[in-house]
Amino acid sequence: MDLIMQYIVTGLTVGSIYALIAIGFVTIYNITGVLNFAQGEFAMIGALTCITFVNAGLPMFISIVLAIVATAIIGFVIERTAISQARNSSVMNLIVITVGLSIFLKGLGLIIWGTYPKQLAPIIRMDPINFMGAVINPQSIVIFIVLAILLFVLYVFFDKTYIGSALKASEKNPRAARLMGINTKTMSALAFTLAAALGAIAGIMISPLTDATYEMGFLIGIKGFVGMVIGGMNNISGAVMGALLVGLLEAFSGGFVSTFYSDAITFLVLIVVLFLKPNGLFARATGERV
Repeated sequence: MDLIMQYIVTGLTVGSIYALIAIGFVTIYNITGVLNFAQGEFAMIGALTCITFVNAGLPMFISIVLAIVATAIIGFVIERTAISQARNSSVMNLIVITVGLSIFLKGLGLIIWGTYPKQLAPIIRMDPINFMGAVINPQSIVIFIVLAILLFVLYVFFDKTYIGSALKASEKNPRAARLMGINTKTMSALAFTLAAALGAIAGIMISPLTDATYEMGFLIGIKGFVGMVIGGMNNISGAVMGALLVGLLEAFSGGFVSTFYSDAITFLVLIVVLFLKPNGLFARATGERV
């Protein structure tokens, strides 16, 4: 029982990071129709930028805020310079562009920060917590809290504010949104900016638990994408549930089978879900009826 609880805690911790990435994927996809495969690199930039600010002597909280803002600005610049110019291209061309952006950002990270792994100091300094036989790292609690707060903030933003409603309108019917005076190009830039900030938060949250490197974004980006597809590509809550499921699958398969096969098992589940429920496991339960 103790081992199972430990796997649950580990799976939910990792899944929460994937969920933050998945939220960024969903945000961009549902507003612009673009699958941004550079989303993981936003996490890398956020993490390494935050570590750089901390090493320069800035307080932790200020470093986190500055890293999120810097990554958000990069997301905005990418949308304005690359995505916006190719808006009328085919879906495949847009995917190739985002893959190219991922490679470019990874190379930029290699040039700036090198290959040596870096680690962020714990955001909360306290001893591990024993819960039902499982050892919980305080950083895991921070990750759970941050995810819950972001879900609430995004719910309020998209459902209770004018800008959030404009973003949703741009996704539902771009032509009607333009007729209503909504600048869909501005909404696209805002979506990339928001997704980049979410990616930065994910990178910063995981950095105290594992090494941060220039290539860290690829794996968590892929896992976040898989979580989004399994849960449902059209709603945030479904993507979060899918990402948490991926984290649990990874923890339990690594514990009971082998870490060597955990990724293969996760992708096998993805294939089965796509075959049985192409819209995602939670699409019907959490999707919006129109």
